[in-house]
Amino acid sequence: MTMKAAFIGLGAMGYPLAGHLAKRYETLVWNRTFDKALAHAKAYGSRPADLSELGQADILFTCLPTSLEVDEMAHKLLPYLRPGTLWVDHTSGEPELARKTAQVLQEKGVSYLDACLSGGVAGAVQGRATVMAGGSAEDFARARPVMEVYAAKIVHVGPLGSGHAVKAVNNALLAVNLWALSEGMVALVKQGVDARLALEVINASSGRSNVSENLFGQRVLSRQFTNTFALGLLAKDLGICAKVLEAAGTPAPLLRQMREFFEIAKREVGSTDVDHTAVARLLEQWSGVEIR
Repeated sequence: MTMKAAFIGLGAMGYPLAGHLAKRYETLVWNRTFDKALAHAKAYGSRPADLSELGQADILFTCLPTSLEVDEMAHKLLPYLRPGTLWVDHTSGEPELARKTAQVLQEKGVSYLDACLSGGVAGAVQGRATVMAGGSAEDFARARPVMEVYAAKIVHVGPLGSGHAVKAVNNALLAVNLWALSEGMVALVKQGVDARLALEVINASSGRSNVSENLFGQRVLSRQFTNTFALGLLAKDLGICAKVLEAAGTPAPLLRQMREFFEIAKREVGSTDVDHTAVARLLEQWSGVEIR
């Protein structure tokens, strides 16, 4: 019998991921804006579905803005879900709320994995995303062959909630690199250094990072700030990281401070309509120079 998949949330990441699935499996799609589901069906051969149809899938994926939307969707789908269904959540969410959602689903006989993504929109489009999954080994083994359709690296990082926790810390490190490079670059420009040449040297030296190699030149120096990952979403992830740190009870003065910096940036620079790299603009404002 052919496996049936369902994908909820056709955003920047979800749209191409569901497209990869539709090439391999019968795939139902749902999006809050129904026109997007229709467009996806036309582009990839998926099938728009209502909630009752989604509940008949063997494996169901969500890729939504926050864990709150995932929990709300779980409660809406509860009457239609079948025992034995596997729910794979690609949302960058909260470990504690994910565990509560999983408990609700378990009462209906539905298994749950928190399987956060990394690699950005480009990774999703190319089918080379990274997945960090939390949950049981059995559920992970069941989901892995399906996720291999769009992911190049898939790692079972621990029990339920672990995927969300690792993703939050990962994105906090992204924030650290972005903020630190912006601080350094405004100082160099202020002293007359050519920003492009400085970045070239940094990328051939020990201070390089994904931010310096793949983001800063293309978005900050170009002044384009292409919005593929909103500043507000990174600030949200830093808030999740703060909860992870609090639950662990470990010292983390730098990561806790980073959350405050990005909350300020969100208010001063923007939230949903600007890319996370636009945080550099805040440091430019404070310094009175523009990184070019």
